[in-house]
Amino acid sequence: MKEGAIDLMSKWQSIAPRLHEDLLIRIVAQQIYEGGERQVQAGFNALFLGECVQLVELMETDFPELGMRRQDCKEMSWIESALYFAFYTSDISKEALLDRGTEPYRYFKAKSDFVKEPIPKSALEKVLSLILDDNAGVIIMDPYGAKMDNISETATPFPHRKGNLYNIQYFTEWTQHDTTTYEERMRWIRNIYYEMEPYVSTNPRAAYINYRDLDLGINELVDGISSYEKGRIWGEKYFKGNFEKLALVKARVDPSDFFWNEQSVPPLFAGDTLLSFYFDA
Repeated sequence: MKEGAIDLMSKWQSIAPRLHEDLLIRIVAQQIYEGGERQVQAGFNALFLGECVQLVELMETDFPELGMRRQDCKEMSWIESALYFAFYTSDISKEALLDRGTEPYRYFKAKSDFVKEPIPKSALEKVLSLILDDNAGVIIMDPYGAKMDNISETATPFPHRKGNLYNIQYFTEWTQHDTTTYEERMRWIRNIYYEMEPYVSTNPRAAYINYRDLDLGINELVDGISSYEKGRIWGEKYFKGNFEKLALVKARVDPSDFFWNEQSVPPLFAGDTLLSFYFDA
């Protein structure tokens, strides 16, 4: 932060959604120790579909404030990039991606938001200061924009495309098998989620389905079938107006609600009338 991270993050908000379509730059804000003190570090983590020389030219034009140099870039294959984003290194065997161990070696909690308007610098500073807390997790900011801005929210079941600058993931993990650690980690992530409320999407406060968040609500069974009205509480945060269409599909293909989990789409029945509905594309 003492090196100007807030200014860089503020600049990123305005340019990241409009960068070259082959370039994605995300931010990972986390706690580090430097000189025996806690600091907040903002890491700019990128994927570019091209050569380093092209990327340097793009960055010099579009984001010179970051000071990206040729030595900051490493060319690799796509599968190596998958390793990099999974393990923050590509210098391990590709077989590591096949590890799907059944024993939990860690626990985690994730929550999410979508941002439609740039967050003021003062608010960024306030929120990032929470990363200095004990038991703090990380904040990950993924840009949208580009081609996603050309896709309407009704074109596919996933609605959070056009009009969103970026997605935020709040993430915390731990390995201890005790209630105290769990409660401390959950307290931190729920607090930072609360503090972010004034700066993110509203009506509804949207969420990303792949960061499944049971805090938003869970299915309630009525006569063995998930309640549509209860499901709307979380469903419209993930799918907005498309949730009703998905529930109508569910009623057709799985009326007994056999395929169920805490946030599976509930069936919406509409009597004997044959309903006609569609997504735009």
